Amino acid sequence: MVVSYHRSTQAIIHTDAITENVANEVHRLPKNRELFAVVKANGYGHGAIETAKAAKKGGATGFCVATIDEGIELREAGFTEPILILGIVEVNYLALVSDYDLAFPVGTLEWLEEAEERLAEFPVKNPLKIHIKVDTGMGRIGFLNSIEVLQAVEAIQQNPQMDWEGIFTHFSTADQADDRYFQMQNQRFKDALKVLPHLPRYVHVSNSATALWHDEPIGNMIRFGVAMYGLNPSGHELKESYPLKPALELTSELIQVKRLEKGEGIGYGETYITPKAEWIGTVPIGYADGWLRKMQGFSVLVEGEFCEIVGRVCMDQFMIRLPQAVKTGTKVTLIGSNQQKTITMQDIADHLETIHYEVACTISQRVPRKYVK
Repeated sequence: MVVSYHRSTQAIIHTDAITENVANEVHRLPKNRELFAVVKANGYGHGAIETAKAAKKGGATGFCVATIDEGIELREAGFTEPILILGIVEVNYLALVSDYDLAFPVGTLEWLEEAEERLAEFPVKNPLKIHIKVDTGMGRIGFLNSIEVLQAVEAIQQNPQMDWEGIFTHFSTADQADDRYFQMQNQRFKDALKVLPHLPRYVHVSNSATALWHDEPIGNMIRFGVAMYGLNPSGHELKESYPLKPALELTSELIQVKRLEKGEGIGYGETYITPKAEWIGTVPIGYADGWLRKMQGFSVLVEGEFCEIVGRVCMDQFMIRLPQAVKTGTKVTLIGSNQQKTITMQDIADHLETIHYEVACTISQRVPRKYVK
């Protein structure tokens, strides 16, 4: 999708907020624990390269991504720090991850068997950096029992083309007040560690939520994700341990303002009919940009006033009800502050009945990212 620079809609990314969020967490960590910044999904919609730079400035010593291509993007941008892919890598791409020095997880013995066959036929230049994933209750990827974990370690250590670099798990309820399931997962991981002959370079269990709310001594590295962007992983349930600074604003401008008489329909399907004469403004952003159709009924900020979205959100535009006539070109704030009033990504998530992670990742590539300090 082409980036639409030649219109007034833009996402403004405050890189100093990212740097500060990372630095605050690094300051809280024990001296022997590192922080890897999670910049997958284009840095949660904020832009992978620039957010990685900001995180590195704040003290991040490595990065996490979701796919091979995301790791390659960082390498080709000049990052030499450790990079861990969090998703499964197909055995056909082992040479590629080796060439780009990307670590990745292994979650089944079957995968290891396939990899050994592949490596016997197509050796890699550099040993593969492998992190064993233990599924302690997420139900996603990873080994389910300690016996298989030990078998995996033995298989990796017997193959000179493999380097056992790490072991980890992922908590599914670390952002909830009820920690019983968290404690169960934590114990399962501890049980898996007990069977190991020794520990690898990296042992990691902490995501943003774990880092914020659980004083968990296991591990020497954390995977700092959504909190890096200033977003509370729990939504409303738990108070963050220290102030998080949101890094993203989403703004646009009014491209047309008109006075419509009573009884006029607005948008597709005539889902809003003016109950009286009203001033209607049009904003150039729509569901193709990630501002979804369900945003009808939500409000944006114009000159410090909340203005309701009336009619269905279109692919490229939406309409709002203004309190009075406003000049075209007037700033519209969709996310962020406008004359002492604020709309947060959590506010949008509440309206959509989802989480702010999804809101951030939904902002499409058509919206240009502007990086400021």
